Amino acid sequence: MGTAALRLSAAVKTYGGAPVLDGLDLTIASGQRLAVLGPSGTGKSTLLRVLAGLEPLDAGRVEADPDTMIATVFQQPLLLPWLTVRENVALGGRYRGNRSRFDPEWTEHLLGLFGLAALAGSYPDQLSGGQAQRAAVARALAIRPRVLLLDEPFGALDPATRRDLQRWLRDTVGELALTLVVVTHDVDEALYLADSIVLLDGAGGLGERWASEPPADHDGLAGHPLRARLIAGYRSQLGPAPTGVA
Repeated sequence: MGTAALRLSAAVKTYGGAPVLDGLDLTIASGQRLAVLGPSGTGKSTLLRVLAGLEPLDAGRVEADPDTMIATVFQQPLLLPWLTVRENVALGGRYRGNRSRFDPEWTEHLLGLFGLAALAGSYPDQLSGGQAQRAAVARALAIRPRVLLLDEPFGALDPATRRDLQRWLRDTVGELALTLVVVTHDVDEALYLADSIVLLDGAGGLGERWASEPPADHDGLAGHPLRARLIAGYRSQLGPAPTGVA
């Protein structure tokens, strides 16, 4: 993880005159799994959209290797309802810019890898929430990105499904050797998925950053040595503990 996959330097982004990012510096190493943690309204989603190239900065810069493909998945799957699961996953191949790296056989591999092969001919309204979100991630990976950005991808799912998908995502990212950036307000999700965690300070910058060793399974989260420190960082901003970390 010696080289940088993405780098933000002195990033400034304002909305309505109020700074959301204010001189923020952040380097994400290739192969790193980074969780961006913070209560609602601290700029997590804005940061992710800037990294994805979906929001321009007012000042500063974002740098990435021009050959590094970046894919983004949001909280809602945003599958096209008139396309089957297979057609949704293969959607990126329709765009001229992706055709040189798009392989129909890779689409079929992803359907199998994500447990969607039996549902390939189904439509989005026939899927559960967890199945739809897996299809959304498979669609992102069909264009063979090296960096995967996730904006609270499991926040709308029930706890049992969320745990299953966290496990699945961690295994998949490791198997495909991806750089991962996941925005979340869930301390346990950050500890389970990431090897590096940053906490936004609520004033447009970074509060603290920790190296973290994810536990072998979810049962190890309660005793994780960083858990209390992360919750304390949350409480220093807003007072009450965030959902799911009492």
